[in-house]
Amino acid sequence: MFDAALLDLARLTLFEAEEKRLRIATAESCTGGLIAALLTHIPGSSAAFERGFVTYSNRAKSEMLGVPGDLIADRGAVSEPVARAMAEGALSNSHAHVAVSVTGVAGPGGASALKPVGLVHLACARSGRAILHQRLELGPMSRAEIRLHAVETALTLLRAMLA
Repeated sequence: MFDAALLDLARLTLFEAEEKRLRIATAESCTGGLIAALLTHIPGSSAAFERGFVTYSNRAKSEMLGVPGDLIADRGAVSEPVARAMAEGALSNSHAHVAVSVTGVAGPGGASALKPVGLVHLACARSGRAILHQRLELGPMSRAEIRLHAVETALTLLRAMLA
């Protein structure tokens, strides 16, 4: 399902979290649970993975993560403020110490002039630290490529927050 490089990155992320006794939560939109699936593909992942939220709809982002509806209406679901709110909401609604979120346009539809296919916002939150954010502009890749690139970036952000 996942290539060797992603599996190695997942193992390393889980090892670093477990070593620091930190638990991870995910809040995913365009990746549809792929980050959680990758992490839980690794045997023993329960030592560091706490839970995952798949909040594909705007309503789910609000109901499950507490993302304000007016924030989504004003800035759009694919935006830095929403990614940040998703990460904070995953922390608030779990027993995790660190949370990563992803929201984007994986295509082929759903794009606009301001939010083209391949635009992805990720955020990583940890109590007592500034939230990390990353914006990806991946361009005309396939839906699968966009989603897998977002997964890899999410793990990279997690590792940065675990350091």
